[in-house]
Amino acid sequence: MKRYGMSLPIGGVPLHQHEDWIREMADLGYTDLWSSEAGGHDGFTPLALASTWAPEMRLGIAIIPAFTRGPALLAQSAASLAEAAPGRFVMGVGTSSNVIVENWNGIPFEEPYKRTRDTVKFMRAALAGEKITETYDSFDVKGFRLQMPPPDPQPPILIAALRHGMLRLAGKVGDGAILNWLSAEDVKTVAPYVHEGGEGKEIVARLFVIPTADRDEARAIARRGAAAYLNVPVYAAFHEWLGRGDQLKGMWDAWKAGDRKAALEAIPDEVVDALVIHGSPDECRDHIERYREAGVTTPALAILYADDQRQAIRDLAPR
Repeated sequence: MKRYGMSLPIGGVPLHQHEDWIREMADLGYTDLWSSEAGGHDGFTPLALASTWAPEMRLGIAIIPAFTRGPALLAQSAASLAEAAPGRFVMGVGTSSNVIVENWNGIPFEEPYKRTRDTVKFMRAALAGEKITETYDSFDVKGFRLQMPPPDPQPPILIAALRHGMLRLAGKVGDGAILNWLSAEDVKTVAPYVHEGGEGKEIVARLFVIPTADRDEARAIARRGAAAYLNVPVYAAFHEWLGRGDQLKGMWDAWKAGDRKAALEAIPDEVVDALVIHGSPDECRDHIERYREAGVTTPALAILYADDQRQAIRDLAPR
């Protein structure tokens, strides 16, 4: 099945008003709905609502941080949504970032690789209904078992991954990877690491889209989005690893100096055009298809800006 997703929640639309939008997305041919969790809505509630409004759509989280819920609570939340949408839920777990984990939640952002690995291992056992007493490298669990029937089928668990260590982990202990803020060409660099863990691994990519023919407007909006992410240490390291260090040095230097305006202006057009999809709806769909050709199995669109968001969802629908 050729998958094609849209991100939830819909910006500016209260959750209780999502039903008509979600029903229309299903009718337009979108197959997936993907939430996330940072500083707005939690990752589970929008999908729980969507599970009743669009029973034919797959529901995924990209992602829940491995640090911000205890292991047992995270397993309970995943099991509950898997029970609400049997066979249609995909769990996404990742390190998140020091900003969300440490600055916003007051939790030390220590050994993120181990925390993510251990969380996935624990969740596999917990969602299988096992009683778990285990000393992991990053936490201990003593005598936990889900007090509900284990979900049937068990949901796939995908791991958010940037550089080679997490990409390999996503292929080895996960069912695939969730990618973010990269170009279609970059997918050719990262996907082989995931597939070292075996064939059939899913690769989901959150793709940021601005469906407008006004390139100057699109680039201005895209620069703000890119700067917000690419100055976070984990994303800066990712793009350094991808080979964009020289292109982004001016932006990083200006940002560290506190000159936000100069930082935005320092991001080259070619970087903006590679990382953020923009143009006419047909141009956007062509760009999305390049990600698929490079190895993405599930594009999950996130509209950064549109004059008419509902029309944009219609215009970007699969051909």
